[in-house]
Amino acid sequence: MPLTISSKDGLVDQVTYFNKTVASKDMSGYYLLKNGEFAYNKSYSVGYDFGSIKRLDKYPMGALSTLYICFSIKNFDSDFMKVYFDSLKWYREIYLIAAEGARNHGLLNISTEDFFETKHKLPLGLPEQKKIAAFFTLLDRRIQKQRQLVECLKTYKRGVSEAIFERRLNFSSLVATEWKKYKLGQIGEFYNGLSGKSREDFGNGNCKFITYMNVYKNIIADESLCESVKIKKEEKQNPVKYSDVLFTQSSETLEEVGYTSVWTHSSQPYLNSFCFGYRFYDSVMTNPIFIAHYMRSNYIRKAIMKEGQGATRVNLSAERLKNLNILLPDIIGQNKIAEFLSGLENRIHKEESALKNMSMEKSSLLQKMFI
Repeated sequence: MPLTISSKDGLVDQVTYFNKTVASKDMSGYYLLKNGEFAYNKSYSVGYDFGSIKRLDKYPMGALSTLYICFSIKNFDSDFMKVYFDSLKWYREIYLIAAEGARNHGLLNISTEDFFETKHKLPLGLPEQKKIAAFFTLLDRRIQKQRQLVECLKTYKRGVSEAIFERRLNFSSLVATEWKKYKLGQIGEFYNGLSGKSREDFGNGNCKFITYMNVYKNIIADESLCESVKIKKEEKQNPVKYSDVLFTQSSETLEEVGYTSVWTHSSQPYLNSFCFGYRFYDSVMTNPIFIAHYMRSNYIRKAIMKEGQGATRVNLSAERLKNLNILLPDIIGQNKIAEFLSGLENRIHKEESALKNMSMEKSSLLQKMFI
């Protein structure tokens, strides 16, 4: 099994990590790493400037490129050494032997001989090593449980959202009203973003500018992620208003085109040219939080993706989306669903914050544990 090192996930199967095998077909020259042995990845990544050292825990064995430095531990508790390498305290020694500015395709220029000559300050007594390892093992298990809780909540939210929007979930507390079918072109109107494509097209100023990535990444467009730009007077048309739906217009793949976000702030920013907006008529009563979740659901995403066109780059047009069918309950039903989904969203954010705090606490303890 060809392996790779992820700074976050450790030694993992290449197919699982990259969704493909990047190893050469002939792996006869590769290292065979066995369970419990370690490997050093000299490639730097965000937060891991001098690479990472990970132990093989997930599989009985695996094959690693000779770009990695592989080794086993003698005379020290293996669990303790795993904790030590997670602490990044060993970076000081790597810094001393790494040739300044010498990187080859993202790899530090460190020889195997120099790596094994590095010196480390560690407790010699096995009982102390085992106590430290046991403490951090328990902490890791707690973090893993919290991570599983977050993933379970996200899975539950996705499932219950789809059941609601596909009207498979039929309990009166949420969907007590009839859903009606509309075409987008009948109940609202589309408008274009600015003609300039980026911040550089406008310059510095006080006008808020919603970026493509703000729309792409967020169910609700976040005001804190808007950029401040100076927009010419003739460009100041169609500012985004409260409850407007924002669409991404162009993407390299069909799966990524037509993501939506909903603006729920009182300010009126302007929209990137790679996006366009949609505004419901005043006569149509909508809850923007309901609309935000509804338009991001797979139920609608699949329909939006069908409207994308283009060979080398997929584009979405407002004209084609006018005939997109959507189903809306009355405002009472929308409010109930929005409240329910917002409650789930808040619970997820709360548990994600707890997970982040646990991870930060572990990092802090790791740095304090070793000299």
